[in-house]
Amino acid sequence: MALGAVLPPEAHAASVDDAVAELQRDWEVIRYQTPAAERERRFEALAAKAHRVSETFAQRAEPLVWEGIIVSSWAGEKGGLGALSLVKQAKGLYEQAMGIDARALDGSAYNSLGVLYYKVPGWPVGFGDKKKARELLLKALEINPQGIDPNFFYGEFLLETNEPQQALVYLERALHAPSRPGRQIADAGRREEVRALIDKARARLQ
Repeated sequence: MALGAVLPPEAHAASVDDAVAELQRDWEVIRYQTPAAERERRFEALAAKAHRVSETFAQRAEPLVWEGIIVSSWAGEKGGLGALSLVKQAKGLYEQAMGIDARALDGSAYNSLGVLYYKVPGWPVGFGDKKKARELLLKALEINPQGIDPNFFYGEFLLETNEPQQALVYLERALHAPSRPGRQIADAGRREEVRALIDKARARLQ
């Protein structure tokens, strides 16, 4: 019997929120507090856990977004051509989430999919597409204009497309973005990444 059939709607929602919050906490500990040599193995294990959550709450977008983020992070640690199958898997998860609720988690699927489009190689190796990336990242900013992640990733995108002056605008917004409840580790780690990119952008302008 499906879990949703035996739980009242409010309990089901709370369970989804709890499960997603646990995935978030696990991800940020691996991403920001785990030695590099251990991250690939731990992201692989977390991806399996996230998949179970996605299957349990099959009609909700949030677990799919987080499964995609975790699989993307696993791909980043794996690197090379061996990571391509993982990024394609993550792409499918984001698209599936957007088909359910594209605005879930403040539009995180748009943001995360946009990141894949500018980080993955283009045809014939991968599906990378800078124009598509820009469209998706701007859509994420439209939904969550003050968020640390959409401003960070659009700033990073602009820096990678040789627009350092414009990149600084979004990176400064990311640096001063409101803190997210319960996301202290992720916010602190992201702000360190923001500062590094600000330094890089300023160096490009000298």
